[in-house]
Amino acid sequence: MYTIIDIETTGNGIKGNKITEIAIYKHDGQEIIEEYNTLVNPQCPIPYFITGLTGIDDQMVQDAPTFTEIAEDILSITDGCIFVAHAVNFDYGVIKEEFRQIGVDFIRKKLCTVRLSRKLIPGLHSYSLGKLCSSVGIPLKDRHRAGGDAHATTILFQKLLNTPDSEPVFQKFLNARSQEATLPPHLPKSVFDAIPPKPGIYYFKNQKGEIIYVGKAINLKKRVLGHFYDKSSKEIQLCQETADIDFTLSGSELVALLMESAEIKKHFPLYNRAQKRTIRQYAIFQYEDRNGIVHLAYNTLKGIPNPIKVFYNQTDCRAYLEEMCKNFALCPKYCHLQQTHGACSHHEIKSCEGICTSSEPVDVYNQKVWDAINHMKSLESEIRVIKEKGRDSNESAVVLIEEGVYKGYGFIDQEIEVSTLEDIEAHLIPQKNTLETERIIQSMMPKVESFLL
Repeated sequence: MYTIIDIETTGNGIKGNKITEIAIYKHDGQEIIEEYNTLVNPQCPIPYFITGLTGIDDQMVQDAPTFTEIAEDILSITDGCIFVAHAVNFDYGVIKEEFRQIGVDFIRKKLCTVRLSRKLIPGLHSYSLGKLCSSVGIPLKDRHRAGGDAHATTILFQKLLNTPDSEPVFQKFLNARSQEATLPPHLPKSVFDAIPPKPGIYYFKNQKGEIIYVGKAINLKKRVLGHFYDKSSKEIQLCQETADIDFTLSGSELVALLMESAEIKKHFPLYNRAQKRTIRQYAIFQYEDRNGIVHLAYNTLKGIPNPIKVFYNQTDCRAYLEEMCKNFALCPKYCHLQQTHGACSHHEIKSCEGICTSSEPVDVYNQKVWDAINHMKSLESEIRVIKEKGRDSNESAVVLIEEGVYKGYGFIDQEIEVSTLEDIEAHLIPQKNTLETERIIQSMMPKVESFLL
């Protein structure tokens, strides 16, 4: 038994979306045996653009029943039935959320007429309901109204049921392990099946082949599947538009992060927002007070004329300064790691040798500060190679940083001996150094293996 369902909503994603109309056609596999159609009072204003699309306005629904009032009807008519809809995850997700808000767990098996149509009626230019109905000769009246769309979907569903060899396709789609109901409506399952559980980056593409999202993952298959289970408004919309997924292996998380950053800046995908935000930089600097004591301190980069070392968040900046304080026996008070008028009393740093109590000579303390400064600057002049896992067991990945500047990454066969900069550069894929790549490398450095050339 099947229930073919369509809803109209206020258009605010899944969790903020409220139903304004619902139509249900109960089908026994041969014919329609029951119909249910009603407007629904969403108990919130209907946006003007939604009214323009559906024709449903606040006045039309003011005397309609609320979802709570029709919940028992929906539970009854769909009980023991397979939930069918065009792009089923949207309709099912909204209805499930409406039930969740009234304390009811709504669970039904699902079938998607978009995915079924792609399988049983292949080769069409578009599988949107309007264009699909036009292609196969199904009349579609009252477009963008629940009754009209649900009735057209029911005729389409009957046509799919009557298609030769449809039975094994239906059985496969209903198999709990098939993932057919989970995948985006326009994405072939074969594309998802080809994604490996390995580190790399992935590209979501729309029906025009345009890249609309780039992501990275330690496990590509698991991460991509996570998008399909995510019910946030952005993820629902992203999945509705996804028709293809491509991927590139990286071998490691660090290389995946660097590859992802470069691809986002190359393609500027519609759904990538994180790297479009401005990164606030912090920096360590030095100054001398009126007593001749050299201080180390940190602040936002904008306010520092001669920064010693730059960071991409305040936490890393402060943590690094704490390490310098410990390693060079500096005073946390004069490194601005605590605010106090007397002697330092930092809860963790106990390396101070008395500059804050005047028991350590100023010139001795200042020399330690300059040693710390020279150490920080010397790190910026190094040629450092980060070694990571390759894309398979026969290769290694390398990331080259020269004088503090990211130069690129590469993959080298493990049988090839690498001992000079030229050896690295022969396999390097050159990349641009950006604020984002600097932030990535800085945050990952404590977790990776590296060596100097």
